[in-house]
Amino acid sequence: MDVSAKPPAQMDGQKHRRSGGFAGDPLFKMLVMATGIGVLLVLGAIIAVMSIGGFPAFKAFGPGFLVSAVWNPVSQHFGAAAPVFGTLASSALGLLIAVPLAFGTAFWLTALAPPVPAAIIGMAVQLLAAVPSIIFGMWGFFVLVPPMAHYVQPFARHMFGHIPGLSALVSGAPFGTGMLTAGLILAIMVMPSITAVMRDVFTSMPTVLRESAYGLGATRWEVMRQVVLPWSRQGVVGGIVLGMGRAMGETMAVTFVIGDSNHIGWSLFAPANTIASLIALEFPESPAGSLKLASLMALGAILMAISFVTLWCSRILLARGEAQAGKRS
Repeated sequence: MDVSAKPPAQMDGQKHRRSGGFAGDPLFKMLVMATGIGVLLVLGAIIAVMSIGGFPAFKAFGPGFLVSAVWNPVSQHFGAAAPVFGTLASSALGLLIAVPLAFGTAFWLTALAPPVPAAIIGMAVQLLAAVPSIIFGMWGFFVLVPPMAHYVQPFARHMFGHIPGLSALVSGAPFGTGMLTAGLILAIMVMPSITAVMRDVFTSMPTVLRESAYGLGATRWEVMRQVVLPWSRQGVVGGIVLGMGRAMGETMAVTFVIGDSNHIGWSLFAPANTIASLIALEFPESPAGSLKLASLMALGAILMAISFVTLWCSRILLARGEAQAGKRS
């Protein structure tokens, strides 16, 4: 008698499970399919609401809505150029400051730091990423704005105010609020998120790659430039895009420190505005069905379009990088 033979009932049960006879598998498939379709439906609903709500503004002002810097509720003349410029400029400043700091922090935590300080600072980075944005705004208003007004801008004007070209970047009254202050706040806000993503990517990198480079005599800078960055390109770009998305959509923290002024200027210290901060400030005062509310909805649609274009550009850069790496290999 073959003792290893399985009972007929058990064999029938295994065949039944392999054939997908239980209701759990089709139910699970339907659930995960519903979640995927739900994401598309929510995204489509958001796009539809923003586009339909902003259509009266696009119809009233035409293409001039995108290039006009006027925002005058009294004369019912609205334009998107000033908040769009403020959004792009403040986000660019924030990323310009945050990305090098985030990359250096992540590389130090994963490759250079002793275990105990790395664990403590890594926990601090995670806690900093969990701080609400309004706390950053209040902190920036009371901590960053006074030094910017009393020390940073006067020093910058003294050093660069007489240089043609650079003088425009430091002009304006020393209010303390402005584009550079907003960029600093955004950098402090997005740096923990970018650092966390880069740290996870660097941690998942096979140790043998880094050790092999060191064994061949490469310096730390060469290992970072020729081994770490090429291997972790997708994760690094993903972290940067995540930080850019948060920077462009940030509302309350920027509202506290940017100055709330709808104009386009090249001074880093001049008050400005962003799409998110303008919507937060003006939305409660916009009657339903008004042209002002339609203009705010149109600004929301423009912000979504900017986010989509940014994501699309990052995809193209990643694809080109992978193609070039494939050619070199």
